[in-house]
Amino acid sequence: QVQLVESGGGLVQPGGSLTLSCRASGRTFSGRVMRWYRQAPGKERELVAGISSSGGKTNYANSVKGRFIISRDNAKNTLYLQMNSLKPEDTAVYYCYYAPGFTSWGQGTQVTVSS
Repeated sequence: QVQLVESGGGLVQPGGSLTLSCRASGRTFSGRVMRWYRQAPGKERELVAGISSSGGKTNYANSVKGRFIISRDNAKNTLYLQMNSLKPEDTAVYYCYYAPGFTSWGQGTQVTVSS
C-alpha cells in the first residue's frame, strides 16, 4: 500500500503561483501512474493532471492546460504540481492519486485563490 501526503497549498492572489507536493511512502512509487485531482466546495472531484510512471507523458484538464505543470521525482518518491496564473475557480482541495493499486485518498491540501 502507498501512503500519500499532500502539501504546499495556501492562500494566493489571482495571477499568483503555488507548487504542490505529494510525498508517497510505502510500496513502489516509480512504477505507477500519478495524478492530481481537485474538489471544490459543492462539486465533484475532478482530474487536473496526470503523468506516466517515467514522467515522459503528461496530460491536463482543459481548464488548467498552459498554466499548470505536473512533474515527478522518482528518486524522492514525490509528485509535484506547479500552478501558475491562478484563478479564483482553481480554489479547491487538491489530492494526488496513483494507479494501479489505489486504496484511499490522502488529506489533500487546500488552495484558495482570492484577492
